[in-house]
Amino acid sequence: MSKLIPTIIQDYKSKAVYMLGYSSGKSLEKIKTTGYVWFWSRSRKKLWMKGEESGNKLKVKEIYFDCDQDSLLIKVSLEGKNVCHSGNLSCFFTPLSFPRRRESSSNE
Repeated sequence: MSKLIPTIIQDYKSKAVYMLGYSSGKSLEKIKTTGYVWFWSRSRKKLWMKGEESGNKLKVKEIYFDCDQDSLLIKVSLEGKNVCHSGNLSCFFTPLSFPRRRESSSNE
């Protein structure tokens, strides 16, 4: 795998979605040899192990391709307190709000 593949990280037991990262062939090799989540950092242009600095590591339990084989789901066990660098458990904590749509009447 030479291109980057979007990778969803999900808790193995609770099914909570923690984050989205990008995997490469080399990051998958590191996962295979270490048993922990590794990504390709698009900003730093290098491999990195999730939790290497914070201590909040992600132990890999299962890995799945989607039906098109263009994205991955990695089910993990969190070894630490949170996943997001913001201090939140998940990186998905900001709701997206849409303006309320005006109800249309059946006469319009």
